[in-house]
Amino acid sequence: MKELRIRTLAGLFAVAGILSWAGARLWDTVGTLPSVPVAAPVVLAVIAVVLLATALSLRARLKAQREREPGAKGVDPMMAARAVLFGQASALVASLVAGMYGGAGVYLLLGAPDAAARRDQTVYAGLSVLAGVAVVAAAVFLERVCKLPDDDSDEQPPAASAA
Repeated sequence: MKELRIRTLAGLFAVAGILSWAGARLWDTVGTLPSVPVAAPVVLAVIAVVLLATALSLRARLKAQREREPGAKGVDPMMAARAVLFGQASALVASLVAGMYGGAGVYLLLGAPDAAARRDQTVYAGLSVLAGVAVVAAAVFLERVCKLPDDDSDEQPPAASAA
């Protein structure tokens, strides 16, 4: 399984933001604008909390296992792999969603922020971006917790040639 790259996530965020901004601009020419759901930042925050709780639980269990504490409950490798996969998938989707709401939020902020409804939509979009960043941060933390240490014992140092 490959490690998440922050550069990839930032690229997804930027592309989704630009496309969302352009789509919101185009949609606004029709006279309406799609709304940002109130539940968007809530759902993203819940996912971030679940990822963080999983990471903290796994970290504590791995620490107890490393220190050979009596009664320490081990970590099933498949469960850890599933947790990392869930974190990576969540981070990819959250970066796209946060970029989408970020682009719409920028358009709303620069468009006509005088309307009360648009101000509320801008706040919801901003909170969604923050919650999306929290999901990405929790997913990266989870991935770092479950990362196996590098195993250099299999590699032999190159033999020195006698000249």
